[in-house]
Amino acid sequence: MLKKRVFKPNTLLALGLLGCMSGSIYAVTPAQIKQAIEQQQPAYLKTLESLVNIESGSRDLEGLNKIAQLVADRLQQTGAQVSVIQANDLYRMDDSPEQVGPMVKAVLKGQGKGKIMLIAHMDTVYQKGQLKEQPFKIEGNKIYGLGILDDKQGVANIIHVIDTLQKLKFKDYDTLTVLINSDEEISSPGSRKIITETARDQDLVLSFEGGGKEGNLRLATSGIGAVYLTVKGKSSHAGARPEDGVNALTELSHQIVQMQNLSNPQTGLKLNWTIAQAGTTRNVIPDLATAQADARALRVENFNQLEKSLQEKIKHKKLKDSQVSVKFELRRPPLAANDKAHQVARQAEQIYKNELNLPLSVLKTATGGGTDAAFAGMQSKAAVIEGMGLSGDGAHSSNAEYVLKDTIVPRLYLATRLIVEATKAK
Repeated sequence: MLKKRVFKPNTLLALGLLGCMSGSIYAVTPAQIKQAIEQQQPAYLKTLESLVNIESGSRDLEGLNKIAQLVADRLQQTGAQVSVIQANDLYRMDDSPEQVGPMVKAVLKGQGKGKIMLIAHMDTVYQKGQLKEQPFKIEGNKIYGLGILDDKQGVANIIHVIDTLQKLKFKDYDTLTVLINSDEEISSPGSRKIITETARDQDLVLSFEGGGKEGNLRLATSGIGAVYLTVKGKSSHAGARPEDGVNALTELSHQIVQMQNLSNPQTGLKLNWTIAQAGTTRNVIPDLATAQADARALRVENFNQLEKSLQEKIKHKKLKDSQVSVKFELRRPPLAANDKAHQVARQAEQIYKNELNLPLSVLKTATGGGTDAAFAGMQSKAAVIEGMGLSGDGAHSSNAEYVLKDTIVPRLYLATRLIVEATKAK
């Protein structure tokens, strides 16, 4: 459990006075930011409730269009140039739908330097009708709701950070770009290209996935891949004439066994077979067998090598008349921290420690999960920081997803302060 959020008034007052005495140091002071953020909390809760009350599963186009319009309207009220983008060029994966929901893009043009990008997603893993089982409610320090942690709090964070900056009349950035997509939970087939291209020339990317129970920031995430193995054989009677058949299950088993050594603990590459199917009738030699594997990697080149190894392995067959094919899908690339990310992380730690009197843990090595932050980091030299959202738990659960109310002000404050600091970077 996180410690109680307590600001250090003396520190903030001192910083505020310093900013007043020397306007070149702070265009807005930490004390001014704190006050503005605290005033946002009641409105933030209303925004969060509005978002939760719109069911927006990744395949619910009606719900996704509805929540996208709400988000677009709210961002437009901040003075941003807003567009709702319908993705047409999808990266097709095994489970990709024919159509995905829209993306909301907002751009604010400033008068200073620093290109800053904020990302979150408005889709959830839930099905329509589940809202009644997990309605918005506040119980003490916990705020419950369908998709509230993953990632409607992140959407609300972005809206109110932008609103705070506008109320403070802070425009010392070059551009402030917001991308909120609606296909993250299905590996972002429609938005990944836009995220990567938009992030290419940014200086700072803040991603507002939840910070977990402890409010951790993350600088690295694992890449996620999927492997699909297909074997075609020939059916025949298993009792009367098995020799006339080509047993697809036998060949599939051979292929899986010879691929068991492709994981590499030294590089962090993991390949685990998780699904297999073959045959429909006990006394028939199966003519089709399939398997799927989950793949994780810390670097893109590890995935490239894995794909090459898979294609080499399937050339070595046990049954010469079988037909074997393998397909690799990049669900998400890995995110590796660069020097800029480490620098911003140190700033975040100092802000939490010196201005909020709170601890902040920064996870610098990947722990297995992947997010859209990795698409932002693919072709960019920006500092990419994940986990900027509220603390909480229960993501993807049926009745226990929540965020912690006392992390609203600290997290909004941290994001706002990092944006201000990014405009001063040389």
